[in-house]
Amino acid sequence: MSPADTQPSESADPAAQLPLLELRDGLSEVIDTDSVLSEAVEAFRSGTGPVAVDAERASGYRYSHRAYLVQLRREGSGSALVDPIPFGDLSALGDAIVDTEWIIHAANQDLACLAEVGMVPRQVFDTELAGRLLGYPKVGLASLVSEVLGYRMRKEHSAADWSTRPLPAPWLVYAALDVEMLIELRNAIEQELRREGKWDWAQQEFAAILDAPPREPKPDPWRRTSGMHRVRNRRSLAVVRALWEARDQIAESADISPGRVLPDAAIVEAASAMPAERDTLQKLTAFKGRGAHRHMRTWWEAIDHARKLPDSELPKQGPRYDGPPPARAWADRDPDAAARLSAARTAVAEIAEAHRLPTENLLAPDTIRRLAWSPPPDVNLEVVSTFLRDHHARAWQIALTAEVLTDAMTSEAKSLD
Repeated sequence: MSPADTQPSESADPAAQLPLLELRDGLSEVIDTDSVLSEAVEAFRSGTGPVAVDAERASGYRYSHRAYLVQLRREGSGSALVDPIPFGDLSALGDAIVDTEWIIHAANQDLACLAEVGMVPRQVFDTELAGRLLGYPKVGLASLVSEVLGYRMRKEHSAADWSTRPLPAPWLVYAALDVEMLIELRNAIEQELRREGKWDWAQQEFAAILDAPPREPKPDPWRRTSGMHRVRNRRSLAVVRALWEARDQIAESADISPGRVLPDAAIVEAASAMPAERDTLQKLTAFKGRGAHRHMRTWWEAIDHARKLPDSELPKQGPRYDGPPPARAWADRDPDAAARLSAARTAVAEIAEAHRLPTENLLAPDTIRRLAWSPPPDVNLEVVSTFLRDHHARAWQIALTAEVLTDAMTSEAKSLD
């Protein structure tokens, strides 16, 4: 059934009254053999216009972030569901569409896993990012399809384990729907961007996605353990670190999500309890599950190692920063910097509101903090513009914010004259 054939239901719920999005061409078979993949490559090579692309990972189930299903749709090519696991490399498919625009919702989430299988675009249109530039309060795919195109999408399999084989038919329908109307959504959003004078902004943002350098691993990833605020001393922090690292090695080796090997709650409970012997550890509530019990020797060895570390090797209480300290500490450490930050945040927020933008999409909060904490010498418009450019701000962002940020950086000095 095509979307045009569906009719709104009789319901008091406005969302339920939207026609349910259905597959126009029916559900195609999953592509998992060389011969069928070759046919798909030629079909997408001969298609016209942009291509809608999506990928499904097994977040929450697997350690890796690899793609377990790739979905595509193009005018004249139809839709395709490709299982990348039998192939490992899908560069032939990527090469067939490399010269056209790829429409991806939340491109930053999918580009890495697509590149891992040899699919790297030269041009993208990110419908989520475009929705942010247009000021939509909800920019999930289902929300935008509903708001812009008037169709209700299924959501029930968003957290499925896509490494499952064979993939159930209802999951495949859900996955195929993710690209069913991406082309129509992209075209409608382009019209809105042009009407609001934001088309050039979007073009710069899309180019920045592709030009962005690979993300550097964050220091001390163990500090992101949920519940860390309950860990009060450096010795307990060492236990968190030791358990996190032991869990990470097991999870990576088995390609299992770390939380399924040992929950964060168990790590924090052990760090808080500081058990002196293995029997005590085994009695902790969070360590009674099958997964925790399976590696009990490893957990105990990690804790015992942390307990015996010399004080000089214990982690520091606070995380390491490669930039300014947390803003909450500025008022005491540097009142002038705190005043600059407050003025800068207020000015940027006003511009964002005037243009119906999320503040973080107008200018990265970290860039504002770095500028306010340590502004360049001899602050002027050119210097601030260069600072923003060096911190990866786009031309449209600099044009909107450089002047007010220059004023914010010099306002304190002016008030002292």
